[in-house]
Amino acid sequence: MQRFAYDVVVIGGGIIGTSTARELLKRNPALRLALVEKEESIGLHQSGHNSGVIHSGIYYTPGSLKAKLCVEGLELAYKYCDEKNILYKKCGKLIVAVKESELERLDALYKRAIENGVKDISLINREEILKMEPNISGLKAILSPNTGIVDWGQVTKSFADDCKERGADIYLNFPVTGFQTISESSRGSIVVNGKTKSMLCKYVVACGGLHSDKLAMLTGCSPLPRIIPFRGDYLVLKPEKAHMVKTNIYPVPHPDLPFLGVHITPRIDGSVWLGPNAVLATHQEGYRGTGFKIREVLGYIEYR
Repeated sequence: MQRFAYDVVVIGGGIIGTSTARELLKRNPALRLALVEKEESIGLHQSGHNSGVIHSGIYYTPGSLKAKLCVEGLELAYKYCDEKNILYKKCGKLIVAVKESELERLDALYKRAIENGVKDISLINREEILKMEPNISGLKAILSPNTGIVDWGQVTKSFADDCKERGADIYLNFPVTGFQTISESSRGSIVVNGKTKSMLCKYVVACGGLHSDKLAMLTGCSPLPRIIPFRGDYLVLKPEKAHMVKTNIYPVPHPDLPFLGVHITPRIDGSVWLGPNAVLATHQEGYRGTGFKIREVLGYIEYR
């Protein structure tokens, strides 16, 4: 088995793994770093299976890290896309109240957005909604003009290219099969094993997404918590109807539900998505609702 030596091995070629590796190399240009990914390409999992929205930071608790991530991350995302000539659209977003009972919650959400420092946020009335989106009917709405859309899978691949330019080695088709610790040496004390290669390193950063619980167990950590995969299903407007919506359209979130509700999302390819719902996936990577892995499903059932 081939063995290579690095300061850091980052596991996972999604947007978290590639951006983590990129940041480590920006801060430590001399770092010997490897990124390993079990698939044949970068960004094939959650990074390439999402609605592509660039959120502005409206929903999260003021002062929280999530709020800070959205507000600052939106600016950094647009800046990065401009630098790399990655296509995006600032198509904006409307959060629309359609019932009198939703108006108080809409106003509270607007106040939260102001506290979070969301730029250019405003409240608009029924006439202003119709002027923006003639096919949308509502009493009042929050307008977030800086919300946008992008292909996050393309951004992920660009991050990986940045890592290579900074000297990182990227290994595809490298599913991690286990870890070992060996006697301390100047080259490291952790061995990351794959099927045909292994990496000797000083530090490991695991960014395994859907498989992060399995990676943790390979190191001897507790099997809890577990990842239970839920898939978001969308409908797609017929192409001849896609012109009817230009903006992200969201409902006012219901306080008893742990998600933002069914919404309308324009996509960077010109299509328009409606959804999502949330269904238990029949296997860990069941993005399309096909296939059934009995052992994985039994594992979900065991973890009630």
